[in-house]
Amino acid sequence: MADSGCARVSAREAISAVAGSFTEHRPAARPAPADGPLGWSGYGESRARASARTGEEESVVYGTAAVGGRECVLVSFEFGFLGGSLGSRTGDRLEAAYTLAAERRLPLVSLVATGGSRMQEGMIALVQLQRVARASTSLRAAGLAQIAVLRDPTTGGGWATVGAGADVVLALPGAQIGFAGSRVRPADADPYAYTAEGQLAAGQIDAVVAPEELPVTLGRWLAALTVTGPVQAAPVPEALSAAELPATGWDAVEQARAADRPRAEAYLDSYFDHRLPLAGDRCGGRDPGLLCGVGTHAGRAVAYAAQCGTATRPAGYRTAARVIRLADRLGLPVLTLIDTPGAANDAEAERAGAGAAIADVFAAVAGARVPVTTLVIGEGGSGGALALASPDNTHVTADSYFSVIAPEPAAAILKRGPDEVRSTADQLRLRPQDLVELGVARSVVGPARAQDT
Repeated sequence: MADSGCARVSAREAISAVAGSFTEHRPAARPAPADGPLGWSGYGESRARASARTGEEESVVYGTAAVGGRECVLVSFEFGFLGGSLGSRTGDRLEAAYTLAAERRLPLVSLVATGGSRMQEGMIALVQLQRVARASTSLRAAGLAQIAVLRDPTTGGGWATVGAGADVVLALPGAQIGFAGSRVRPADADPYAYTAEGQLAAGQIDAVVAPEELPVTLGRWLAALTVTGPVQAAPVPEALSAAELPATGWDAVEQARAADRPRAEAYLDSYFDHRLPLAGDRCGGRDPGLLCGVGTHAGRAVAYAAQCGTATRPAGYRTAARVIRLADRLGLPVLTLIDTPGAANDAEAERAGAGAAIADVFAAVAGARVPVTTLVIGEGGSGGALALASPDNTHVTADSYFSVIAPEPAAAILKRGPDEVRSTADQLRLRPQDLVELGVARSVVGPARAQDT
C-alpha cells in the first residue's frame, strides 16, 4: 500500500493490503446526464476513459471487510478515477458507506487518496462535503468509531471531511496532505507543511505508519475502539517506587521532584500491554509533555492522558480533552496520570489560549459519562494538574504531592521570604497522607495502601 515514493496503488490494491476479506456494496443506481449536472462538455468521455483505465465506475469503493480479524465498513478511494475526486455519485457512495456502518453497528475505516472536489460538477460536487459531514456526524452520534488512513495525496475537501473528520487519523510515510492541493497552494509555501510528517509535527494527525505495519495497527485500533459490555473503571496502577510517606510537606515536594522518580512513560509501559498514540490538538500544536492514546490493560481498552513532569502546554490540554471526549462517546474508561509543576504560563502559552484549553479539560472530565481514574505520580501543581483529576476517583503515590500551588509561588503570593518556603509547604497540607485525610484523594497506592478510605 506504499502510495508514497512510488507508483500509486489502486483502491482495490489498498483494500487487499489491509483486509483479510472484503464484500463490496453498491448504492442504487440513479440516472444522471452524460456530461453531469453542469453539462460540462467532454465530462462523459472523461468518466468513460477513467472507468476503462481503472475498472471502476466511480472514485470510491466501499463494503464490509475484516481487518486484523475485526469487522468494519471499509472505504477506499481510487485516485486513478479523475484524481479520486468527489462528485455527486461519490457522495452517494460515501453516504451509503456511513449508513451501512450505522446499520451494522460497525466502525468505519477510510483509505483516502483524493485531490478534492470534482471541477466538472461545480457546486454540486462541493456540496457533497456537507453530505459527508452530516453522515459522519450521525455515525459519531451513534457511538461508532471512524479511522482514516491518508494515502498520497489527500487534499481538498476529502481531507477536510473523511480524513480530518475521523477519530483516529493515520498516514503513510511521505504522503502529501493538505487542504490546498499542489496546483493551488502559494508558490513559496513550505513543502514540509503538506507532508504526513509535517502534519504530524503540527498536531493534525495521530501517527505515520509504515505500509507493512498498517494491517496490524488498524487491527489493534479496531479492537480497542470496538467496545462490548458495560464500561468499568480502569484499575488504579500500582506504585512503581518504594518511597515511604514523607514526614514533612517539604519532604513530599523533594520526593516528587526527585530526578530518579518513576515517570509517566514507566507507568504506562508497566500498565499497558500495548499503546496506540493519539497525538496533537488538531489546532496546530503538540505537547510532548502530555502523552495521550488508547492502550490495552488486562485485555480491556483504556484511554489515557499522562503528564510527564513538565509544565503542560495548551496543546496538551486540548489533546487530552479530545481523547477524553472520544472515550466518553465510545464507552472507554479513562486513566489520567498527573505529574506537572503547573500549566505553562509564558507569553506563548497565553497567546495559545492556556485558560480556554484548561477549561476545556475541566469540562471534558466533568461531563464524562465513563469512569475516570486518576493517579498522581509526582507533582500536582495547581489547576494545571487538577484539570485532569477525577473528582471522585483520584489516588496518589507516596512520592507525590498535590497543592493549590507549589510552595515557592505560594510563599511569594503570601509575601513571605525564601526562608519560609518549607514552613509554607507544611501549612499547605500537600503530603499524600494529608490529601487522603482531606478527602482529596481516596488512597495512597504502594507501600501505604493502609491509607485507603
